[in-house]
Amino acid sequence: MNSRLIIVGIAAALTVGLSGCGQSASNESAATTSSQSSQATVAAVTPRLVSANNFRDLAGPDGGYTTSDGRRVREGVLYRSNALITNDADAATLDALGLKAVYDLRTEAEIAKGPDRVPAGANYTNVNIIGVTPSASVASSVDLSTPEGAGALLTGMNRQFVTDAAMRVQFGKLLTEIAATDGPQLFHCTAGKDRAGWTSAMLLKIAGVDDATVMSNYLLTNEYSKDSIAATAAQVTAAKGEQAGAAMKVIAGVSPEFLQAGLDEISTNFGTFDNYLTSGLGLSTDTISTLKTKLTV
Repeated sequence: MNSRLIIVGIAAALTVGLSGCGQSASNESAATTSSQSSQATVAAVTPRLVSANNFRDLAGPDGGYTTSDGRRVREGVLYRSNALITNDADAATLDALGLKAVYDLRTEAEIAKGPDRVPAGANYTNVNIIGVTPSASVASSVDLSTPEGAGALLTGMNRQFVTDAAMRVQFGKLLTEIAATDGPQLFHCTAGKDRAGWTSAMLLKIAGVDDATVMSNYLLTNEYSKDSIAATAAQVTAAKGEQAGAAMKVIAGVSPEFLQAGLDEISTNFGTFDNYLTSGLGLSTDTISTLKTKLTV
């Protein structure tokens, strides 16, 4: 089976599964977000959004992650999120952040199903990581039959982020644009966990954050989006049965082996992370240095 079509199918499934259902689940949990925000796993500084529940500061909680050289990841510089299909209150919150750029990592078809509500003053750019437009026919290439099959698909997606030359070009374009743009910026995909999750991991590694912390940041999706993940799985369970619902729960969330598969692929294909950045993504040393300076304090 064509691996690119598998990835497109995942995107299509998430678009169908998370649209509407995920938003309603977030609205139902609005009353509990203030108590959730006090938990250690959730950043307290960055506002929580009801209609984009995976929105968060890349810097992480407690004043920013610590880097290997004793610096900290700077808050208020980069934000990660799911799609910005926001309600009025959340749109006003985003407007107040003074964002200068929004990078939408989705396909054209995903965007057509739910266009961003672009924050005031922000320049909008679509960086289509997958590079092809999903259709109803390729959605069937997603294996929803078992949780194991769903996990294998997401593991494969993270490997493709490293091995697929066209995707590397798009990731390189994204990181170059972030480096060249002043002011607060935001990037997102549909659920804010796969394309945005890989982007976040690369940026945190550039900043000098250790792999354990990078993984911790990646896994926060399961906390931020837990209500919408549960609601989406319940929707699929009702339509297709318990096994399909369990598989959708895997697809809608994240697991350590997904990200680790991509990180391992970097070692296999490029030897070092620095080689991946320069040879794989085509980043210049100046761009990498600019990103590190922008991200840390």
